[in-house]
Amino acid sequence: MSETLTESKSERAYAFIHERIIGHQYSPGYRLVLGTIADELDMSVVPVREAIRRLEAEGYVTFERNVGARVAVADETEYVYTMQVLSLVEGSAISMAAPLLEAGDLAQARRVNERMRELVAHFDPHEFTRLNQQFHTILFERCPNPHLLDLVHRGWRRLPSVRDSTFTFIPDRAAHSVQEHEGIVALIESGADPLEIELAARNHRLRTLDEFLAARHPDSHH
Repeated sequence: MSETLTESKSERAYAFIHERIIGHQYSPGYRLVLGTIADELDMSVVPVREAIRRLEAEGYVTFERNVGARVAVADETEYVYTMQVLSLVEGSAISMAAPLLEAGDLAQARRVNERMRELVAHFDPHEFTRLNQQFHTILFERCPNPHLLDLVHRGWRRLPSVRDSTFTFIPDRAAHSVQEHEGIVALIESGADPLEIELAARNHRLRTLDEFLAARHPDSHH
């Protein structure tokens, strides 16, 4: 019983901290004081420590000697590696899911993409990023290979906090992204060759990465 209780408290602490990191109330570099968070949640530091360990494993938090836990600062190299891997595994997952996607799924994907299109005019990078994840999830979630799907989920979780600011750096990318989404949905709808779908999904992600790197390093040529 007490173990289950600690687990549910740890779940609550995890949700509390995770939400604040994602919502930028705890910004990159912010120091997470276990005692303060425990007091805020009216619990001991044990479940809070558990929650922070889990967030560390997911890349949201880093531990430094003599400093303790901090919200992870976006690591560009990590982002590059994650985006490269995600372009491969997600491209495969979408191509395998394609024949299993129904008209309703594609209609839902288009609705989400339409909302993204509306956001391009009065840009909200945080909401755009949330909808972008929703759109991608509709396309890959029916992938019949659970191992591949697990790798896709891990990739999304590993995208560091820079993910939310990607479209802040490259707002022009948002409109192109919406157009490419429409292209991918049209390919799936037309029953295109799986490899064609896979490459479209892969290149879609790699273009975001290329534009992000070009914006971060305007003087170098990619």
